[in-house]
Amino acid sequence: MSNKRQFGLIGGSLSHSLSQKYFTKKFAELGLTNCKYTLFPISEVSKVTNIISGNPNLVGLNVTSPYKETIIPFLDELDPTVLKLGTVNVIKITRNGDYTTLKGYNTDIFGLRKTFAMLELPADCKALILGSGGSAKTAKVALSEMGIKSTNVSRLPSTLDELPYKKLTPRIIGDYRLIVNATPVGMFPNVSNFPQIPYEGITPDHICLDLVYNPSKTKFMEKCEAQGARTANGLTMLYEQADKAWEIWNENI
Repeated sequence: MSNKRQFGLIGGSLSHSLSQKYFTKKFAELGLTNCKYTLFPISEVSKVTNIISGNPNLVGLNVTSPYKETIIPFLDELDPTVLKLGTVNVIKITRNGDYTTLKGYNTDIFGLRKTFAMLELPADCKALILGSGGSAKTAKVALSEMGIKSTNVSRLPSTLDELPYKKLTPRIIGDYRLIVNATPVGMFPNVSNFPQIPYEGITPDHICLDLVYNPSKTKFMEKCEAQGARTANGLTMLYEQADKAWEIWNENI
């Protein structure tokens, strides 16, 4: 094997992703001419095995929607954080002769902790999380660590604690100071889309976070800002989780 080191991203549609640009810039800043970052859009999660076997210099992968949960059965080891969250967004690939070991990590939680800290949330804050997938689960845990109670909104609620979108009212929206869009709705290229919630319930007291980062200002953010709310996007989360992934990939080398 050569001294080349390859990293990459697996997911469904990856046209929205800034990961390749981010890591390519990082390699240049660090003077690393032996590293490259590749996008691997796949139609089903099982194709990850072909990617790993077909790219012998691949040592690290990021994982994005819709495979953050379904990737787990393909991994040999899981970091304790994954056991707590139930989702993976980073894989470290260790090759030893004919043996390849895949270990899953979740660095999204680091990005969300930094994001929520940056928002300076009020002590009496309650959060409404739009979505019930991997990012929504991670957001719920990060908020719980801060002592903030949250409720998920889902198209198909699977627990009694989740609310269906159709039952949201302006009054319910008003009960939650923090609204988090943890769905891909509004992400590039579908930039005209936005979560279907009663925006008339949003007030200047609200903080509205969209975990989407491309575009940098989503329709969700625009509609919340029109009601006077403070908004933020998912760029801090992206950068913080990426830096943590880089740290993991470079441990013990």
